[in-house]
Amino acid sequence: MKTTDAVSNDAARDNGVLYIGMDLGTSRSAVAASNGVRESVFTAVGYPKDVVSRKLFKGREALFGEEAINKRTALDFHQPLAKGLIKNADIEKKAAEDIIRHALGMAHSRKGDLIYAVIGAPAQASVDNKRLIIEAVRELVDSVIICSEPFAVAYGLEILDEALVIDIGAGTIDLCRMHGTMPDAEDQITLDKAGDHIDRTLFESIKAAYPEAQFSIQMIKEIKEKFSRLEDAIDPIKVNLPVNGRPTEFDITEEMKQACGTIVKPMVEALNRLIATFDPEFQVLLRNNVLLGGGGSQIRGLDRALERALDELGGGRVNKVEEPHYAGANGALKIAHDMPEEYWEKLS
Repeated sequence: MKTTDAVSNDAARDNGVLYIGMDLGTSRSAVAASNGVRESVFTAVGYPKDVVSRKLFKGREALFGEEAINKRTALDFHQPLAKGLIKNADIEKKAAEDIIRHALGMAHSRKGDLIYAVIGAPAQASVDNKRLIIEAVRELVDSVIICSEPFAVAYGLEILDEALVIDIGAGTIDLCRMHGTMPDAEDQITLDKAGDHIDRTLFESIKAAYPEAQFSIQMIKEIKEKFSRLEDAIDPIKVNLPVNGRPTEFDITEEMKQACGTIVKPMVEALNRLIATFDPEFQVLLRNNVLLGGGGSQIRGLDRALERALDELGGGRVNKVEEPHYAGANGALKIAHDMPEEYWEKLS
């Protein structure tokens, strides 16, 4: 239901408001709603290419998530949130609107509900991109707040003071300095080398080491999500890849370690910048309270690798969130419940 009437949070709870927190990610988007729903979907959408594919998909106009990825050879396939941002092109904006509509639909709102949505975006998303996100949801929600993804993670965990939160996604790595207030621009940094960068690096490394192997970037992404690590281990990483159609085993242990390691130095440099520009009295508290969230936080050994790098800059302590895929959406939902009316943008 769409409305332009102002509704306070307390009154809204008594008048059919559904609060939704959304983590809008390059690779995966998640929603958490006040009705108890928690769902996620790969941020992908595909449209049937021709009359044959329309028949195959029984007249469906679009496929979403994992189904779209698996059927992409028969689809006009889109992953519209490159680097966590909506591309300013008509077809990509449509794809973004459709995947957002699908994700919001997973919250199962009731007929007549007012929809108040808090949407997490990259920490330094431009004014133009925030506008594109708002336009994408204008016909879908009644009120909206756009917040930074790492802030949503921190807020959901009630880590509001003297902490550094890192959200590692596919398109961006977002860092946010928490110090008891709403973060300003100088409290946040966005890096554009994240999970997708690891995928591309691993793809090129395996291609160089084993030119006879055949594989796609999607295959490499799935391998990374299963085996990614920076720590040394007894067991090597061995995967089967086709060679002239025949499955063949390859050892990619070093390639994986090197690819995952490419994000460590930029992250440490960004952490050090946020620490060095903070009040010197509280810098030690920041460096000893670094929190990793997002899908990339699950790279085995990443927390210890960051701590070793921080040791050279004065030390630091790094921990991981317990629910990396839902921490942002959970936090966005908590923001939705807590924010006063003046923070909401009413959509008509």
